[in-house]
Amino acid sequence: MSLEDLPGGSRLWLLALGEPPGPSRAARLVRGLEEILAHWRHKGRAYQAAGALLEPQLIAVAEPVLATQPSGCAIDGMLRKVRRLLESLELDLVDPAASLLVRKDGRLLPIPKGDLQARLDDGTLGPHTPVLDLSLYSLQDLRAGGLEHPLAETWVARRYRLTVDA
Repeated sequence: MSLEDLPGGSRLWLLALGEPPGPSRAARLVRGLEEILAHWRHKGRAYQAAGALLEPQLIAVAEPVLATQPSGCAIDGMLRKVRRLLESLELDLVDPAASLLVRKDGRLLPIPKGDLQARLDDGTLGPHTPVLDLSLYSLQDLRAGGLEHPLAETWVARRYRLTVDA
């Protein structure tokens, strides 16, 4: 099953990697993710999930039932297995609570939130820097283009009073 096979209302989880995994580890990551999702069960219920490496540093997992019948234990179990897989591949996840994920020079770059002012001051970040929103709820949100927004349209612009030059 692929993400394209799932309905737009499917619950979505986006996970970002700190570094691109390289071709060999990416292939092992995709195989491991497929294995985890193919056998995702909780309390006798089999979930019909799909996952993909959307780009070298971005993993997507989606499942239709959990959008309307959430199970925190089922979700935690799946995410725990994905984290174990990543650890076995020596890949680190970006913590979206601690970092902002931006697209810079063709790759995804986690910026610690404590460094935002310095990165704005040194020009690493600007109003047009693409920021990824890992909190999207559904596949429809992803399909509608909700993943990336210019920094000027995010909470960072409001917090740091960032303006767009005319």
